[in-house]
Amino acid sequence: MKAVLIREFGPPAILRTEEVPRPEVSETGVLVRVRYSSVNPVDWKIRNGSLRLFYGAKFPMRLGFDIAGEVEETGPSVTRFGKGDRVFGMMGYRVRGAYAEYVCADESLLAVIPGNIGFDEAAAIPLAGLTAYQALQDKGEMKEHNSVLVNGASGGVGSFAVQIAKAAGCHVTAVCGTGNAEPVAALGADRVIDYRKEDFAKMTAPYDIIFDAVGVRTFFQVGRCLTKEGRYVTTLPNKPADIAGFVLRPFLSLFGYEKRIRFVNVRPGGEDLRRLALLVEENKLSPLIDRTYELKEIAAAHAYSETGRAKGKILIQVG
Repeated sequence: MKAVLIREFGPPAILRTEEVPRPEVSETGVLVRVRYSSVNPVDWKIRNGSLRLFYGAKFPMRLGFDIAGEVEETGPSVTRFGKGDRVFGMMGYRVRGAYAEYVCADESLLAVIPGNIGFDEAAAIPLAGLTAYQALQDKGEMKEHNSVLVNGASGGVGSFAVQIAKAAGCHVTAVCGTGNAEPVAALGADRVIDYRKEDFAKMTAPYDIIFDAVGVRTFFQVGRCLTKEGRYVTTLPNKPADIAGFVLRPFLSLFGYEKRIRFVNVRPGGEDLRRLALLVEENKLSPLIDRTYELKEIAAAHAYSETGRAKGKILIQVG
């Protein structure tokens, strides 16, 4: 089968499509014939070596987390899926390898694709959708009627966050660039702020949750925009100011300061995916897709993702 590998860290040009053995099916594994995958920023951060501390440097290395395809074979203990089922999911951090014609994923990582979308839209959901859901629901403790601000609302994660918050009955403010205001408004945002014209951190409107899907602001920059017990959730916990805020929070709470900072590190899992699938079936969640590349064009897909200009998800057509 064909799969994308890297044999060193570097630019997109090091990505190679090679012939490799088809994976064997484990006891609780599901062999999936991959139809579509997608590109996430974590993929090219692994490729260029900036995440080697977390993912190691053992080559050859397989990339890609999102899969959507058909069940080809199941392990002896698999009970949830059968041959021919349409499934989607996020591969585990150690296994990865979604840029391939076949993958073996544990059944706990998969869910059935909703009947109202195809493989392409399904492949756009797992990592980005799970990140948005867990950021708002688990870390943000989202409740109906909350006021939610999503920074980076036109990206893969941010576009899902806008829709998930709206489906939960929240008032949603979306922050994005000038050219993305219209598609973001179409996702259901109650208000759209153009970050090139206005700085939401200087506004007085209090939010119950501020979700920084692009990780460019800090807790201390946006704290004044939170309600008394507001939650600031970020995807990038490596900013010194945010780490300081996380460490100092227990001390500050002694003086009645109840605003909180939370970091989201997405967990793959079929249970949360099934919740997202239900929103898709109810037409409350729809992937925002920018463009699609073929597997042989994976280097171009990575290069485009690295520009930071994608409006929604970048798909990879595998088979």
